[in-house]
Amino acid sequence: MSRFFRGGEDSSSDSSSDEEELYSDEEEEQQKGQKNNFEKSDSDDDSDDMDDSDESDDSSSDDEAGGANRFLRDAMSDSESEEEEVRAKVRSAKDKRLDELEASIKQIENGQKNGDWTLISAEFDKLSRQVARMQDGGRTPKPYIRIVAELEDFMNETLAKAKVTPKKMNATQARGLNAVKQKIKKTSKEHQTEIDAYRADKDGFMESDDEEPEPVVKPKKTVRIEDDLVQPADNTDEGFATVGKGGRTLQYTPESIFKHLRGIMESRGKKNTDRLEQIKVMEKLGEIATTPYQQIRVLLAIVSARFDLSAGTTNVMPVEHWKAAEKELSSLLTVLENNQEYVVVDNTEEWDDDEKPPTLQPGEKYIKVAGSVVSYVERLDDELVRSLQSIDPHTSEYIERLQDEGALYNIIFRGQLYYEHIRKDSSLEVSQDSVNRIVMRRLEHVYFKPAQVIGTFEENCWQTAGESVESVITPRSQAQDANGLVHVLCNYLFSNSDGIIRARAMLCQVYFLALHGEYYKARDMMLMSHLQDTIPNFDVQTQILFNRTLVQVGLCAFRKGLVYDAQNTLQEICGSGRQKELLAQGVMMQRYNQVSPEQERLEKQRQLPFHMHINLELLECVYLTCSMLLEIPLLAQTGSSPDVRKRVISKTYRRMLEYHERQIFTGPPENTRDHVMQASKALAAGEWKKSTTFIHSIKIWELMPSAEDIKAMLAKQIQEEGLRTYLFTYAPFYDTLALEALGSMFELDKTKVAAIVSKMISHEELAASLDQVTNNVIFRKGVELSRLQSLALALSDKASALIETNERTLEQRTQGTSNAFERQGGRGRGGQRGGQRSGRGGARTGGNTQRQAGGTQFTGGALGAAVRG
Repeated sequence: MSRFFRGGEDSSSDSSSDEEELYSDEEEEQQKGQKNNFEKSDSDDDSDDMDDSDESDDSSSDDEAGGANRFLRDAMSDSESEEEEVRAKVRSAKDKRLDELEASIKQIENGQKNGDWTLISAEFDKLSRQVARMQDGGRTPKPYIRIVAELEDFMNETLAKAKVTPKKMNATQARGLNAVKQKIKKTSKEHQTEIDAYRADKDGFMESDDEEPEPVVKPKKTVRIEDDLVQPADNTDEGFATVGKGGRTLQYTPESIFKHLRGIMESRGKKNTDRLEQIKVMEKLGEIATTPYQQIRVLLAIVSARFDLSAGTTNVMPVEHWKAAEKELSSLLTVLENNQEYVVVDNTEEWDDDEKPPTLQPGEKYIKVAGSVVSYVERLDDELVRSLQSIDPHTSEYIERLQDEGALYNIIFRGQLYYEHIRKDSSLEVSQDSVNRIVMRRLEHVYFKPAQVIGTFEENCWQTAGESVESVITPRSQAQDANGLVHVLCNYLFSNSDGIIRARAMLCQVYFLALHGEYYKARDMMLMSHLQDTIPNFDVQTQILFNRTLVQVGLCAFRKGLVYDAQNTLQEICGSGRQKELLAQGVMMQRYNQVSPEQERLEKQRQLPFHMHINLELLECVYLTCSMLLEIPLLAQTGSSPDVRKRVISKTYRRMLEYHERQIFTGPPENTRDHVMQASKALAAGEWKKSTTFIHSIKIWELMPSAEDIKAMLAKQIQEEGLRTYLFTYAPFYDTLALEALGSMFELDKTKVAAIVSKMISHEELAASLDQVTNNVIFRKGVELSRLQSLALALSDKASALIETNERTLEQRTQGTSNAFERQGGRGRGGQRGGQRSGRGGARTGGNTQRQAGGTQFTGGALGAAVRG
């Protein structure tokens, strides 16, 4: 008979998917005998497995029956019915699974005899999966309960022996023992009642009848509301129920909340975990939570799960989940405020018994729940910053997202009130660091804002908290004023923190004072902190805050009219040409600089949100204007006096000015830089009014508070610097000059002109004297240097510098060789003659006959002697 036929017969005969044919050894021998008698010709078609022997037996019996179909055998003779006894006994899938269960249990028992914990761990995992398939809503197999109890006893004995007689266990076996310990601990909690019944009466427990459970009817989804099971109002789930792993129906009840939570927490971080599905499950658990402890546990778990959605450095937390997390964190604080016997602290152990919630013990005032409110607040703040970084700041979406900062500030404020409350009880041992961190977060949200915005934030927070609430750190009376709030927060951190938090608090207060025009307070506090000496030792974020504070102090000095102080403060940041990078307001890739993707990613993470930026165009305008007011008089002074040492205040400004002067054709100014360069050119030519016009036409001044006052201050500064520039430029051409003439020329008061001239004379900038009787400036004519003399002086300066450079280079290169010659008894370069020579070398050796290493006696020859005179 064809093999295809036999295959067809087998497929039709095995119509029941729940049964499999299993033959005993005796039946296999009989079948093999029949196969040898009737199918010798088909021996090549037989295989080694049981199914092929079964096929050959069926084909031989069909040949004897004249090819009759096996489904018609009921109509055959009684002789054929005798062959049915040879057919294999059919066993159900349940019996087969029981055999597999017994095989796994036998392997575990063998592992116990050999002490093989790796085998026990692997087989126990396999056994647990088999039991999960066998339960299907029914009761747990008793052999499984027996092996769990015995394995727990064996494990306890092994651990006890290890403590009494410590012996080094194999690392693999130790890991297997720890794994089994965790699995047994979890399993024994789930089946504690059955395990106790087995230990009470082992024989009776195993011999009791194992009744078949009634079939489970999958009910509709139910929600526990006030301890009653009520059908949901939504009819869209009519006839459907939530089905979990293994096909079992999931029912969410208050009693099963902790079991579901533990399962979700154990699956966190694993691959192929559906986080959104876990959040939906926890939302359902939150709806049916009845006790405060259940609500606290569910809220802590669901907020953590929402933060998992943004795991990674490139992912941004979805806005809807952020808002949901903010509401859930607010609900958590509300529950803790209403139930003050529960406290969430991070220095307590997690409660393990899910079936029995913790209760107040005699002598205890609080029930501690493991968690950290400040960590959730910080993560919520960080996620808002990351979200703002990923949004285009020039769209309405950014404005809408920025509105969530008010809700976040309210959460920070309530978190501070919560920590103040639990800090009152010394038995809780709440760390001071947690309070410092949340106070620092509150300070970081207000230090860069105007006073009006801070007042609005505080008013909304206190209104939400209620009239009866009072803060210990920031009392209501002081918090209403922005200056008082920042002062109180910073003083608290100065007294109770150190390190980075204290430094950041200092910088925040200096920034706030400078932003609100308190220049001298900000300057003195900055200098007394000595942070400029230690800032390289801090982290990058603190260095960025230091740069921002430095810039804000410089802008405050400029608004006060202190041009020199402003330029000196801004020089370090603006003179580097890396303002964007130093202020974390953009990534500037240097030319020919290879930046790794990791470095680029870190740079982007450090970027500040757009609403915290300092206007870089305004910063550049202030810096260039201050440099103009200082550099133009200095250029006039050095140009008229060649013997004056060349001094540069701003190299950046000088390069821009030189580039502008090299331009053949200069058109009307278009941007801020062009306006400042044109104003500089006019001021150097004595046209101070034209220079003032160019400076006033810069539109960026409108962004500063009191723009008109700023322009008036700049006009006054340009008048004074124009006068100084004029005196430096044209002093060689005057013998006397009336103060009244200078005053009318620059539209300044005569007393102001006298003050400027007197200051220049006292600083030895101007070779003149002031005749107060006639109100004239009398210029002193010094010895005029010719062009040749000026060039000779310049040459001598350069030659002296060259000699010093050569001597240092020679000293570095010959230091080792000179010492080697001396050790060998030789004279080396110059030998012992160096000490006897006169001049510079002899002076350095101090009369010692030994020559110093490095060839320091080099005098530069005749040119050097002539230069030194």
